[in-house]
Amino acid sequence: MDCPSEEQMIRMKLADLTNINSLDFDIVNRQLIVFHTDNYQQIFQRLENLKLDTSIIDSVSADNYSTTNYNTDRERKLLWQVLVINFFFFTLELTTGFISNSMGLVADSLDMLADSIVYGLALFAVGGTMTRKKNIAKSAGYFQLTLAVFGFFEVIRRFIGTESVPAYKTMIIISILALIGNGLSLYLLQKSKSKEAHLQASMIFTSNDVIVNLGVVAAGGLVYLTNSKYPDLIVGIIVFFIVGQGAFKILKLSK
Repeated sequence: MDCPSEEQMIRMKLADLTNINSLDFDIVNRQLIVFHTDNYQQIFQRLENLKLDTSIIDSVSADNYSTTNYNTDRERKLLWQVLVINFFFFTLELTTGFISNSMGLVADSLDMLADSIVYGLALFAVGGTMTRKKNIAKSAGYFQLTLAVFGFFEVIRRFIGTESVPAYKTMIIISILALIGNGLSLYLLQKSKSKEAHLQASMIFTSNDVIVNLGVVAAGGLVYLTNSKYPDLIVGIIVFFIVGQGAFKILKLSK
């Protein structure tokens, strides 16, 4: 459970089991507490099918079990805010990436798109129907995977071809703006002080994106120092690989 898509996979896999009362995710320690009636065999079998290295730590009686309520309107507002921020920077980085001839920016834009998809799925977790969420996950996953494959081929073509050196200033400036955008998203998520697992997982996901932004900034600096296209292409292919992995995780949501 190290990213929002894995949590969504678990929620969707268990969604139609009527003997489950609630799920309590501990993202940091990669643990899940399931409050349920009857035996846990069917629950465990479904979790095993996800291939997430599932094991049972303990099974005890929850005598003092009680559910907690969360302000869903506030949660929806927060998710819409971070979704809009990420989608804006997806559009900005994609456009400036092609203009500046930087595959690093294009790849980073798809990483922002992956975030937008995850936040969108999280929105549907707040009261959305299961069928609708699965259809959206499938469409989004295939779309993201198609873009990642296109990115890989484009990077290979540029490695072989005689492409011009990317505009390093644009790379650095836009990546710093994207870094600010991710920082704002992280601030909003932390400010909410929500204990909801999919929001805590989103904080981890956004924190990882900061590293990607810094990687593109560093690549821009190396392009300037070496006057070479290769630093940009190397960071581009690394990020495209990350985006491709994310797409496969999202596609698992639709099964």
